[in-house]
Amino acid sequence: MSLAAAVAIPVLLLAPPARADGEEPVSLPPLRLRTADGDPCATASPKTATMSPWTHRALQLSRSWQLTRGAGVTVAVVDTGVGADGGRVPALAGRVTAVGGAGEDCVGHGSFAAGLIAAAPTGKGTVTGVAPAARILAVRGTDDRGVPDGELIADGIRTAVDKGAKVVYVGQVLGSGSPGLTEAVSYAAGRDALVVAPAAPDVAPKGADGRPDTRARAYWPARLPGVLSVVDHGPDGGRPKDAPGALAADLSAPGGAVVGIGARGPGHFIGSGSSLAAAHVAGAAALLRSYHPRLGAAATARRLTEAAYPDHTPRLDVYAALTSLLSGQRAPAEPAPEPAAVPPSAAEGPKNRALFIGGGALFLVLLVGAAMVIVPRGKARGWRPAGQGLSGKSRPARDARHAHFPP
Repeated sequence: MSLAAAVAIPVLLLAPPARADGEEPVSLPPLRLRTADGDPCATASPKTATMSPWTHRALQLSRSWQLTRGAGVTVAVVDTGVGADGGRVPALAGRVTAVGGAGEDCVGHGSFAAGLIAAAPTGKGTVTGVAPAARILAVRGTDDRGVPDGELIADGIRTAVDKGAKVVYVGQVLGSGSPGLTEAVSYAAGRDALVVAPAAPDVAPKGADGRPDTRARAYWPARLPGVLSVVDHGPDGGRPKDAPGALAADLSAPGGAVVGIGARGPGHFIGSGSSLAAAHVAGAAALLRSYHPRLGAAATARRLTEAAYPDHTPRLDVYAALTSLLSGQRAPAEPAPEPAAVPPSAAEGPKNRALFIGGGALFLVLLVGAAMVIVPRGKARGWRPAGQGLSGKSRPARDARHAHFPP
C-alpha cells in the first residue's frame, strides 16, 4: 500500500470505548512536554490501545519487518530520559542503556520517543516501535522537568557517539545555536553517526499578543548541516492550523495523533508534534543501518529523503528506503559466470553409428567391385598366375619363382 493511500485510511488509535452509564468514552491520556516545578512526575497510563495505530500502515511497517527489525543498531535518545531503571517499561526491557541519570524520566517524553523508535510487542496492545529489535541509549538533553539546554544536548550528542550510537535522536529544539552544538554535530558526522532532530517545536511559541506564533523560523540543531530535520503530518496528510511553522524540513513523517508508551508500565499515551515525527525517522534510520550494514550516515539520510513519497516536504516511506535503487547507484555486481561446458548432443551417438555403418557399407561395395574385376580375369587365365599363359609355357626365368596353381 502506498503512503498516499495509507494516510487516507480512517484513524484507529484508541481502545474500544469504555463506557459507564451516562459517561463519555474514555481516551488515552495526553503526552506531557514539560513538568512544572512542584508537580509530580508522570505516572503509568491506566489505558492500553488495542488497535493498530494509523502510523503502522502509513509507514508500511509490516512489509519492512519482513526484511529487518533493526537488530545490531543502537539509537541514542537525547531527551528527558527513558524510564529504564527497574525495568519500568516492558516494551523496552533489556534493551536500554542509560547514561548518568537518564534512566529516570519524570516527564515521559523521552520514553514515549524511545518507544516510537524501538518498542517491542508485549502482548498488551499492538503499539510497536519502527525498529523493535534496536537498542536504546538514553542520554539527558534537558533538566529534570524537561527544559532543554544547549550544552546538555551538545554533550549528549558527543556521549552518544562515543558509546557507539549509529543514530542520534534529539527530541528537543533550541531557538538558537552555539559553537558547542555545531562542533558536536560535526563530531557525530565525522564518526559516521546520523543526527535526527525535529524542524519545529511540538507547540507553537506564544506571540506578543498571547496567541500561538505559527510563522516558520529556524530551530537548532535541525538547521545545522548534517542533521536530518523532520516535520510532522497527521492521518490526513496535513498539519493542524495552529502547528508551529517549520523552515525547510528534509522529511515529513507521522506525528499527529500518535500513540506510544509512557515512562513506566504497559499503558499508552497520545501525543502530536514534530519531535514524534523525528522519532519515527530515527527508527527508520535504524532499520536501514541494520539492513544495509555498510551504509554510512550521509548515505542513510540520502536514501531516506530520495526514496520518500514526493510532496511539498517528502514523506517518509520506510519500505521504499529499504528496497529502492537510488539515482546514481548501480545494482550489485553479479559474479562472472563460469565458462559454459557444452554437453554432447543427444544426436551424437546415432550420428557416430550412422557414420560407422556408412563406412562399412562403402567398404563392402568396394570389395564387391574389386571381386567383379578379379574373378573374371582369374577364370580367363584358368586361375594361373599372371606370369604363365594358357599354353602352360613359362614366362622368362625371372617369373619362375611365382607359385604354380594347377588347373
